Amino acid sequence: MTRAGKRNVQLICDTGLIIASFLLAVILRDEGLSLLSNPWVWGAFLPTIPVILGIFNILGLYRAVLRYITGAVMPIIILGVAAGAMTMIGLSIALGVQIPVGLVLIHAMLVLLSVSGMRFWIRAHIRKPSLQDRKPVVVYGAGHAGQQLVAALNLGMEYRAVAFVDDDLRLHGSTINGVPVHPASDLRTITARWGIREILLAIPSLNRRRRSRVVSRLETLGVEVKTIPAMGDLVSGQARFTDLRPIMPEDLLGRDPVPPKPELMKQNITGKVVLVTGAGGTIGSELCRLIVAHKPAALILLDVSEYALYSITTELRDSLDTKSTHIVPVMGSIQNPGRMREIMHQFKIQTIFHAAAYKHVLLVEENLIEGVHNNIFGTKVVAEAAAECGVENFTLVSTDKTVRPTNIMGATKRIAELICQALAQTQDTCTFSIVRFGNVLGSSGSVIPRFRAQIEHGGPVTVTHPDVTRYFMTISEAAQLVIQAGAMARGGDVFVLDMGQPVRILDLAKSMIRLHGMVPYLQSEASQTDAETGDIAIQIIGLGHGEKLHEELLIAGNPQPTAHPRILTASEFSMSPAKLEALLNEIWAACKAFDAGAVQEILLHAPVLYHPKTREIHDIMWQSKAKQSSKAHLQLVASNQ
Repeated sequence: MTRAGKRNVQLICDTGLIIASFLLAVILRDEGLSLLSNPWVWGAFLPTIPVILGIFNILGLYRAVLRYITGAVMPIIILGVAAGAMTMIGLSIALGVQIPVGLVLIHAMLVLLSVSGMRFWIRAHIRKPSLQDRKPVVVYGAGHAGQQLVAALNLGMEYRAVAFVDDDLRLHGSTINGVPVHPASDLRTITARWGIREILLAIPSLNRRRRSRVVSRLETLGVEVKTIPAMGDLVSGQARFTDLRPIMPEDLLGRDPVPPKPELMKQNITGKVVLVTGAGGTIGSELCRLIVAHKPAALILLDVSEYALYSITTELRDSLDTKSTHIVPVMGSIQNPGRMREIMHQFKIQTIFHAAAYKHVLLVEENLIEGVHNNIFGTKVVAEAAAECGVENFTLVSTDKTVRPTNIMGATKRIAELICQALAQTQDTCTFSIVRFGNVLGSSGSVIPRFRAQIEHGGPVTVTHPDVTRYFMTISEAAQLVIQAGAMARGGDVFVLDMGQPVRILDLAKSMIRLHGMVPYLQSEASQTDAETGDIAIQIIGLGHGEKLHEELLIAGNPQPTAHPRILTASEFSMSPAKLEALLNEIWAACKAFDAGAVQEILLHAPVLYHPKTREIHDIMWQSKAKQSSKAHLQLVASNQ
């Protein structure tokens, strides 16, 4: 039917209900046929019909779609019924007809019940077939967020809430929006009874510690746990209650953030020209988002990857208010001295966050020369250009793998730290600082995206060692702390971020599998029963070349507190500029000759505490590559450096 046809049907039905309600009211009042035989009674009653229907029409009752009708229409029906009752009383007085007030009130009540009841009955009748096809879910949290979520689900076609679960004892045994509220102890019974495969977590204001306890309780049920967006996203309008997503380790491992200090966030950013190297990377892009929010005069985004640079530039220009900030994407390599000096002179850079580096341990192990070029000499190029061009502040984004490194990446980043420390000793125009921290959740090098992909493909999930641990921090917290640490620098500082407690990776893998509603089992120890009852295998594959069992954050082990509770400062070993220059010249000569074995030997004897677990694989690989390189090719490449 057309909309007009449906509206006409409603008008006819409402007319019939108004008349039927009047007749029923007369019967209930036992007024007899004498009242109905009086034409003046009908003269007082019949005009109420167009009055009631007119109010309904004016206030939009007939524009409401019955499938999605809610209690919001009740005020309209009440106003229409009240107007009709007043009209009947007024006309009875004007016509001199004695219609009992009780009869008018009973009629009004019957019209209210029948008109509203018909609509809600039709809504239930329309929805009934689809309701049976919806997935039954349990909503954890019967507060305002949970109630709004259930109301939103009722309007959708995917889920139907069969139970609330809440820790508030006062709500147990009650019903909200037609959904009973149960204690958490009933969860196993509810999931078994309804065949629940998903539980929706509707407590957006819950801190991470309590959220972790709740999710740990849910993990054992073998169901997938989803959550509504964070309260900040809901309030800002960036997300809706129905934007459900699976619970991720990022929601549990990260800590409740300490609010950033506004004066530290603004000090080196607001009104200044800021350069971020590696702007398209995980940390670099988050730094850019935070920097733009604090209104720099200009933000220069430097990256060698065209796609990464395009992505972050488009995001900043499209999603953020950047009218007061000039955003400039710059393609280029940090290994190009002329390009770096030209960028700093042209844009008059005042603050640099140097996040560009090769960070994937295994890739740098297999591409040693490029790793050294980028991480050591790229940092040297940018840092020296900063000192030469009058940059005020330079912050190096470093890693916990610089502490007693067992891999090339860690060793190269430690030398990058030494470069910044040496420059801080020889000049006073630019304030150099280093910020060292561990893994960030969800980054391209994190185990979490890898585990997620492995689970989605049915496993196995690969873990290097049963006891391996790593530090984790959210991307946003890490970027905030980098900015604040740089603002506290006095020159040559090594800042260490408080990473909290290390996380056992095997436990993380098990938790991720359970959060996807599946059962993990350890493949190396699995019995036939485990393999049959489990869903996803966890395979122990051994530590990769250069990987540690446990990461560290400090070399000297004497951190001192700063003005920020999550930022510590360390007194680390530094080299004199002369000795560092001699070391760098030696490394550079070995790189020009493409002698990777020599580079490794130099790093082994350099004061960076580099101790690889094994060198056999590297020696074989490097020797074979060296034999394949012709002298002419080496001369050509060396001349291009």
